[in-house]
Amino acid sequence: MARVVMKFGGTSVGDLDRIRNVARRVKSEVDAGHEVAVVVSAMAGETNKLVGFCRDLAPLHDVREYDVVVATGEQVTIGLLAMALQDLGVRARSWAGWQLPIHTDGAHSRARIVGIETAVLLQRMAGGEVAVVAGFQGMGPDGRVTTLGRGGSDTSAVALAAAIKADICDIYTDVDGVYTTDPRIVARARKLEKITYEEMLESASLGAKVLQVRSVEMAMKHGVRVQVRSSFSDATGTIICDEDEIVEKELVSGITYSRDEAKITLVNVPDRPGVAAAIFGPLTEANINVDMIVQNISRGIGATDMTFTVSRDDFGRAVKVLESRQKQLGYAELVTDPDVAKVSVVGVGMRSHAGVAQTMFGALAEKGINIQVISTSEIKVSVLIAEEYTELAVRSLHTAYRLDA
Repeated sequence: MARVVMKFGGTSVGDLDRIRNVARRVKSEVDAGHEVAVVVSAMAGETNKLVGFCRDLAPLHDVREYDVVVATGEQVTIGLLAMALQDLGVRARSWAGWQLPIHTDGAHSRARIVGIETAVLLQRMAGGEVAVVAGFQGMGPDGRVTTLGRGGSDTSAVALAAAIKADICDIYTDVDGVYTTDPRIVARARKLEKITYEEMLESASLGAKVLQVRSVEMAMKHGVRVQVRSSFSDATGTIICDEDEIVEKELVSGITYSRDEAKITLVNVPDRPGVAAAIFGPLTEANINVDMIVQNISRGIGATDMTFTVSRDDFGRAVKVLESRQKQLGYAELVTDPDVAKVSVVGVGMRSHAGVAQTMFGALAEKGINIQVISTSEIKVSVLIAEEYTELAVRSLHTAYRLDA
């Protein structure tokens, strides 16, 4: 007998037939003798609709009331799934985030989980009752409902699995595992049997949309074994686990890409101590995250060019912040390019093998793709290229690292 957490996303519970399908899957785990907790998202499209109501009614809305509204999507789903399970003869009870409770900090609309009370839940599960828990939500220090931000149900599931010491956390979605790259771009992409926490974390942060970044961070911190599986087939998925569990580590486990990039260059910035702090400090104060950074010697004497990337959502605000400080920063020109993409190769095998970056650069050069910015870590190499070459770059790199099925 195992203790299992099963998480189902919005597409998996998109209508009543799909909720019945989820209930049958849960019943099969119960029939196998396992203790089961289920975490569910709102039905597909429901959260977007609720967010739209808030924005249309009051663009500068109170985030505490926003959380009250958008948290209702999951409350509908847990009630319906509990009913569906009961209709199949399975004992089940729904739990909203504030009922366990799932304790969070007070950052409404982007709260972080700080603890989960599990005594009553574990007692009920030990007695054969399935716990159907609302993802994406919790209770803040003031006793009010909070939400975790988009994709937060993945984090809810992993946090619950850690709190109840589950043997596995199965994340059911509309894909049947983690692939070496996006199968929509590369038809010969392979499904991975296992991938390390670090590789999944890098991939998620670099554009892979299989799992939310915070959920992978939490799984790695607490050692929660996670499996990504399909809601619509019985195929085994991809296990996300510790590096020691993988005997044969591939040099590169995957190719990721992100089109959510915009490039900004400040030309002829005075080359003096503190210039980087003067540029990036105001961006930080405006809650704008900076990604890739390159500093070059400029043509001007005692000057430097500073190039960096931000998300496209932050692009306009970043430009305004920098333009408003042109006199203080002393740059000659601000050059922008929103039509760029970041392509990355990821793999723990890089630690013990040389030449990974050279293979990447050679493959891109062979296709005539110019590299604008390079960024590296211990297990990844990322490059910034013109967006129009994204798919060509991904296909070329997938072949160059012998990842094709």
